[in-house]
Amino acid sequence: MGMFGFTDNYQDRSTQEGYQFEFYCERCGNGYTSSFKRSVTNFGGKLLRMGGDLVGGEWGRRASELGWDASWMRDGTRGPAWDKALQGAVEEIRPHFHQCHRCGEWVCGPVCWNDERGVCVNCAPKLDQEIVGMQARAQVQQLDEKIRQVDWTQGTVYGQTAVGRCPSCANDTGGGKYCQHCGTPLAAATEASRFCGQCGTKVSPNGMFCTGCGSATT
Repeated sequence: MGMFGFTDNYQDRSTQEGYQFEFYCERCGNGYTSSFKRSVTNFGGKLLRMGGDLVGGEWGRRASELGWDASWMRDGTRGPAWDKALQGAVEEIRPHFHQCHRCGEWVCGPVCWNDERGVCVNCAPKLDQEIVGMQARAQVQQLDEKIRQVDWTQGTVYGQTAVGRCPSCANDTGGGKYCQHCGTPLAAATEASRFCGQCGTKVSPNGMFCTGCGSATT
């Protein structure tokens, strides 16, 4: 996990003013931020730059370059000062984390660590939380079984061709024999789908005889 421990799950929040790091739980993503540590070399660089500005000329320019730019290039990027700041941040944040010696992940203490088992909750879930989840799933399954035992089709017309929209008002029919919006009988709307019992030819809703074989349709 790195030379200081859990250092592959962090973000560097450092600026030219100083150092700060944010560490994340490898399970839930909760983050903890270290306290801001001002850069001593950067503060000295500012003084040198101020001195350079006051003195002016070549000596002032050299002082500014050496005290400000060189210090930042050396210590603002990854270097001895940065490593030391990271190590300090790790030690500060370490109490908030535990490393699971079963899977190797660094996890936060309050949420993702099973104190009783000494491993993360991925490797050994907390029983009370598991029971809550199992009870909720069982309730859903039992409700599903009980609901399936009830006949929810009473009053639904399913023995003939369904009509989704009323031919009179064009609203949803409601699934009954009459339109729920205007009361138009819906059985007449399905008569257009009648077929001759002798030859199977589709017959007109108002036709008395089949146009395919001449058989009576009434």
